[in-house]
Amino acid sequence: MKTKKRIYDTMLGEHLAKYRQMVLVSGPRQVGKTTTCRNHAQTYANWDNVDDRETILAGPARLVESLRLNRLSKTAPAVLFDELHKYPRWKQFLKGFFDVYADQVRVIVTGSSRMDIYRRGGDSLMGRYFHYRMHPFSVAEAITTNVPDAKRIVRKQRKIKEADFEALWRHGGYPEPFLKRDVRFSRRWQSSRLDQVVREEIRDMTQIQQVGQLETLIKLLTVRSSHRLVYDNLAKEVRVSVDTVRRWIDVLRDLQLGFLVRPWFKNVSRSLRKEPKWFLRDWASIADAGDRAETFVGCHLLKAVEGWSDMGLGKFDLGYLRDKDKHEVDFVVIRDGKPWFLVEVKYRDESLSRQLKYYQDQIKAPFAFHVTIDADYEDADCFARPRGPLVVPARTFLSQLL
Repeated sequence: MKTKKRIYDTMLGEHLAKYRQMVLVSGPRQVGKTTTCRNHAQTYANWDNVDDRETILAGPARLVESLRLNRLSKTAPAVLFDELHKYPRWKQFLKGFFDVYADQVRVIVTGSSRMDIYRRGGDSLMGRYFHYRMHPFSVAEAITTNVPDAKRIVRKQRKIKEADFEALWRHGGYPEPFLKRDVRFSRRWQSSRLDQVVREEIRDMTQIQQVGQLETLIKLLTVRSSHRLVYDNLAKEVRVSVDTVRRWIDVLRDLQLGFLVRPWFKNVSRSLRKEPKWFLRDWASIADAGDRAETFVGCHLLKAVEGWSDMGLGKFDLGYLRDKDKHEVDFVVIRDGKPWFLVEVKYRDESLSRQLKYYQDQIKAPFAFHVTIDADYEDADCFARPRGPLVVPARTFLSQLL
């Protein structure tokens, strides 16, 4: 299978050239973390490899000698620790290793799931690392792997090849199905990946015993991507308590099977009390065109807000808008605490959503976009100047993100 350079290659290259801090790379299973990180590491140690594990357990000095990290070189070599979070004392190990060898070695650490859940408690690595969250391919990344300019983080619009857009829409953005572009392979890949998450990661990381009921919940969530979660209803369908459903959804989010988008209010506590929307990370497995369209754009927006934040371009958040009168807009992007742009998603070019104008007037967001999937590329800048709601093609709008 052919390979393709990632935007994360550029991010990692810039980080290793500028900073001494360790790189922690997290992301969904099979998103390409190990492949990308190995491009930037001269040496490699995988916790799942018995020999590498014994070397790590022998201590930093033995590791440095074994990996030949104490040899003279023009630049500090980089070492990649893969799946190190499975080591119960991984934080203590990294802290000790970094404190002694930070000036001699650059460190990259990857994990299959969200590194957040492994950073809770124990010794703090604060100040010793920067975290990068890796996502599948997107429209913008299929066009260019350059990182955005800090002066203007949205890109100039560029036309994606039609074959690449169709591959993203039909096969998803995970590297293997996106690059193979084979329907039968994609179906088998999706089934295998889901089984690995349920049977391997949940078994290894959690104490969940009711795997059959959890699989029922996953099936329900698969057909409800882009919908608000009504925990009471889900609990009745799965036949478990509401607290159990909440806990299981948190686990599935931690394992990056999907993500939650919460309603945005200036009052943060109010946002946390309201029902979130659930989105799968693999939009290609969604049958309904409308749900797939909203999930497709939602995944692009999450990649953008997390990537911009990870690169230090500001503090970005993703939410949706809904009030007691049921006025709703699919997404709102928050930049440094203020609404920046609104997004309503449709598969076809339908009439402009009235909700966009209503909410743009309410919260004073500079931009509001009615994004349509089934629309031809338009060579015009969506962010040229603040203005009222616009109908924009997804091919144009998404090319300006990350």
